[in-house]
Amino acid sequence: MGNLTRTKTIATIGPACAKLEQLVELIQQGVDVFRLNMAHGTREQQKAALDDVHKASAQTEIPVGVLVDLAGPKIRLGQLLEEPLQCIPGTYLTFVRGDIATQADHLVCGYPTLIDEIQIGDWIMLRDGMVRLSVVEKGNGFAKCLVVDGGTVRSRQGVNLPGVSLSVPALGAVDRDNAIWAAQQAIDFVSLSFVREASEIQQLKRLLAEHRSEALVVAKIEKREALENLDSIIGAADAVMVARGDLGVEIDIEKTPVAQKRIIRACLAAGKPVIVATQMLESMHDSPQPTRAEVSDVANAILDGADACMLSGETAIGQFPAQAVRMMRKVMLETEKLLRHNHSLEPPSDKDLGIDIESAVIFGAAQIARRLAAKMVVIATSNGKAALLKSKQRDFIPTIALTDRTSALRRMCLFWGVTPFLGTDIQQSVYLRGLIRRWALQDKSFHAGDRVVIVIDSEVLPDIHDIVMVVDIDKPHA
Repeated sequence: MGNLTRTKTIATIGPACAKLEQLVELIQQGVDVFRLNMAHGTREQQKAALDDVHKASAQTEIPVGVLVDLAGPKIRLGQLLEEPLQCIPGTYLTFVRGDIATQADHLVCGYPTLIDEIQIGDWIMLRDGMVRLSVVEKGNGFAKCLVVDGGTVRSRQGVNLPGVSLSVPALGAVDRDNAIWAAQQAIDFVSLSFVREASEIQQLKRLLAEHRSEALVVAKIEKREALENLDSIIGAADAVMVARGDLGVEIDIEKTPVAQKRIIRACLAAGKPVIVATQMLESMHDSPQPTRAEVSDVANAILDGADACMLSGETAIGQFPAQAVRMMRKVMLETEKLLRHNHSLEPPSDKDLGIDIESAVIFGAAQIARRLAAKMVVIATSNGKAALLKSKQRDFIPTIALTDRTSALRRMCLFWGVTPFLGTDIQQSVYLRGLIRRWALQDKSFHAGDRVVIVIDSEVLPDIHDIVMVVDIDKPHA
């Protein structure tokens, strides 16, 4: 337990880590959740990757979750006439309708109503904001733009329209189809891109429920409207992702760090897991070592209170996927020493608990464990809710969550400070006490007289409220 990070690592699957043996290595290096990016690859490739994740988890005997990331209404350029296109500052480019450009200075887009919805004076960002265009003239079927910040662009690269209210739905036909597939595959997490309001999260939840999915829904915050509706979106979602790539284009880039801190604080207050994503170890695409700034970025996300940090291209297409995961783990372990010492993430107070009995019991169990200097907290939970509540205590007492449901086991892989295990008779206190004593015999860190706090949640014992027990370790290590 001493070598486990409290903060969780999410890794994106791609060509660089698609083989079974590579997935096994990534799990051994510390991956807790794998991400399937539905914007890339075929359905057959995604299914093969999912099957290999389950095989790798079984081979390592380490549970891992799977996140299906819906592409959302990502607007992309169509086919350019010249490849790549040099965008020179002070020159003009014109958006026209269609899928294929017929002139060198023409741009086409996969979003058919773009020309109708932009106005003179709006900004159009290409290639993640590296190229900036200003709309200077509109006519029948065209929008003329001045190149302000130049660079090269290629076909199918992203188009961002900061400040423009778009009519495109967050959950389009392709995303609905992918969400239904995710439900059929018993996926653990489904994330919705370019969320603007809580109703879009609720729409995805209804769709998943219709197909009997227990997946947790992750809201990706990457639009200006999402920041304006942040509290209601967090309230509707099961978890939140700070998607800094598009967010840093939709708002001024210098505002992104402050927005990240605001989102994390709001999630901590609401008791929702929060993931920080995009360019965390970007230089490790091509280098076995990250920059010092990247290491500081990861550390600051952990210090702010992130439940998880996500690797994207670093593991999907980078040259050093295993090294990137190993580096992430090393930074987490080192940074968490400071968290432990400074207690910078304070647990919720009594006034935050309201009248929810389960929250109060988990809060009390954490206080008991702290007062008794318990060696471990063990939570027997059927659906994982009690483990999430314990996660939000943000203490450093090792916490094991026992469940008899595989779906809950994998979902708990995202929860900060929680190590999930699959059990059998988790409703039986005799079984739990016996299991703990067997662990103590195998683990040299346990000694006679050590104490373990056990919580059995009400989902396990539905006729009564949660139970808290204290077990004394009565046998020294053999």
